[in-house]
Amino acid sequence: MKYEQSEMAIDCFLLAGRIMMESGAETYRVQDTMLRMARSQNMMDTQSYVTPTGIIFSLGRTQPTRITSISTRITDLHRIVLVNNVSRKLTSQMITLERAYDELKRIEKTNYFLPILLQVLAASIASSCFLFLYKGMLTDIPTAFVAGGIGLYIVTIIHKMTRVKFFSEFLAAVSVGVVASLSVHYGFGTEVDKIIIGSVMPLVPGLLITNAVRDLMAGHFIAGMAKGAEAFLTAFAIGSGIALVLSF
Repeated sequence: MKYEQSEMAIDCFLLAGRIMMESGAETYRVQDTMLRMARSQNMMDTQSYVTPTGIIFSLGRTQPTRITSISTRITDLHRIVLVNNVSRKLTSQMITLERAYDELKRIEKTNYFLPILLQVLAASIASSCFLFLYKGMLTDIPTAFVAGGIGLYIVTIIHKMTRVKFFSEFLAAVSVGVVASLSVHYGFGTEVDKIIIGSVMPLVPGLLITNAVRDLMAGHFIAGMAKGAEAFLTAFAIGSGIALVLSF
C-alpha cells in the first residue's frame, strides 16, 4: 500500500507540474508548487527539475525517479489558477491526495478555451484598440479589426492541422500583411504600418517573453534561454511574414 501511495503521489505531482507548464506557467512556480504539494504529504526529501520540454521528479534516494514530457505549450492562465487552487487545498489539508489527483485529472481533460469565434472577436477588438493606442487613424480601425481576427483564426487553424508553430505564425503574419496592404491599395485604409502593428499584437508572445526574463532572474538559465529562443522564433516568424508581403 505504501508503494501504491508513493506512485499516486508522484503521478499527482507530475500531473500538476505538466498542466502548469503546458499552460504557460513560469518554471520556478511549477517547481515550487510540486515541492509544496510533496511536503504537505510529509515527503521532505523530494527533488524536481523542470524544463520547458520535460519534468524530472523524485520522492527521495530510495524512491524511483519519474519523468514526464511537455509536448504542447499554450497560454491558459485559468488552468494555472485551478491547479494552484488544488495545491493550496492540498497543502492546507482541506482535501486528500486522492481527491487532489482526481481534480487534476478533471482539469487536464476540460477545455477552458472560449469558442474559436469568440477568440477571433476578442483578437479583432484588441487589434482595433492597439491601432488606437499607437495613434492610428480612426478610419483604419475596421481594417485592423478584420486583419487581427483573420490572423488569429489562421494561426489557430493551421497550428491544429500542422502542429508546427513557426509555420502557423508565419502564415498568420502573411495574412495580416496582405489584408493591410490590399486595404490601403484599394482605399479602405490609410496607414499600412499602423494597421499591421495593431493587427499582429495578438500574435506577439508577450507572456513567453515575460516568463523567459523571470526564469533568468530566478536562476533557471536553461528554461529562460529555451523560452527566450521560442519567443525569438515567434517574433522572427511574424517579422518574416510581414517582410515578405511588404517586399512585393
